[in-house]
Amino acid sequence: MIEEIKADAKQRMQKSIDALSNELSKVRTGRANARLLDHVMVEYYGNKVPINQAATVAVEDARTIAVTPWENSIVPDVEKAILSSDLGLNPTTAGNVIRITMPPLTEERRKDLVRVVKQEAEKGRIAIRNIRRDANADFKELLKEKEISQDEDHQAQDEIQKLTDKFISEIETVLEQKEKDLMEV
Repeated sequence: MIEEIKADAKQRMQKSIDALSNELSKVRTGRANARLLDHVMVEYYGNKVPINQAATVAVEDARTIAVTPWENSIVPDVEKAILSSDLGLNPTTAGNVIRITMPPLTEERRKDLVRVVKQEAEKGRIAIRNIRRDANADFKELLKEKEISQDEDHQAQDEIQKLTDKFISEIETVLEQKEKDLMEV
């Protein structure tokens, strides 16, 4: 029973790290990243779909993303979706290929993005601590129902704390790397 709770907590903590990494990948650095456009939605046959379901998104070089819609008829729709996104990008169209050149980030914008990244990391830390709280509550419930002893409860809580510390340090590592990427000129 204790092992199941610990395994579940570990799995949920790993998912929190993955979610944080996913969120941080959407934060724009000076370099081109195909995942930057993941949340851009395009009108495609009457439905709103993610851009990667209507076009091929590829990184051409360090500062350029190329978007090639699967059908020539939706090129204007894709371009409009990129323009209207919250990314502040200006696509240029050449035939059926839309190129997006990443503008260099100003120092002020970099600092704003670092603040955003730190807020995301804090959300990750809170998620990890909430998982720890849930696991400890499960242990207390088992103790109350006399399914485990007090020693087992203390040992399980210590192990959950070690797991929490490990995942919090992973968040710090991910945060430091993203900050370094953002502040790199």
